Amino acid sequence: MHPDAWLVVVDPQRIFADPVSPWGSPMFADIVEPVRRLAAAAGERTVVTRWVPAADPQGSWRSYLDAWPFADVAADDPLLDLVPDAADLGRHVVSLPTFGKWGPDLEAVTGPTPHLVLTGVATDCCVVSTALAAADAGATVTVVTDACAGSSPQNQRAALDVMALYPPQITLATTADLLGPVA
Repeated sequence: MHPDAWLVVVDPQRIFADPVSPWGSPMFADIVEPVRRLAAAAGERTVVTRWVPAADPQGSWRSYLDAWPFADVAADDPLLDLVPDAADLGRHVVSLPTFGKWGPDLEAVTGPTPHLVLTGVATDCCVVSTALAAADAGATVTVVTDACAGSSPQNQRAALDVMALYPPQITLATTADLLGPVA
């Protein structure tokens, strides 16, 4: 991994990891080891994000949370906790009530035009939303395909295919491409 890159672990939370959650990714368990390898390499240049519902959702967010009432909880609800395997990944945590995590809060940590290495969940929601917004703002984005979990394998593939349309601003790579094979 490039030494100036920032690893961003998108939303490694119980709500997305628990198989019984309506938003749980069946692929989540498979990304834990690659994400932890990447975080070990990135060290202090690791940022973890959290999705939290807005205290007073406006516009389409009100309808969205009405459709998913189980997720309309306080930001400190255990459902929104980081999974234990992600709780120690970095000292930077950005919590936002949006799918995409690129914006002033993340930019304050990484700078305005960083190289972001994106991992996390869900590829077809929060990861793609973060990647497109960051690239549009001038960031260089690498999406680590084996360190992202989609809502389903089909949706994972569709999101990766969309992001593959944006080189050189967004590129796809594997953990082995960035770190070499596991010894």
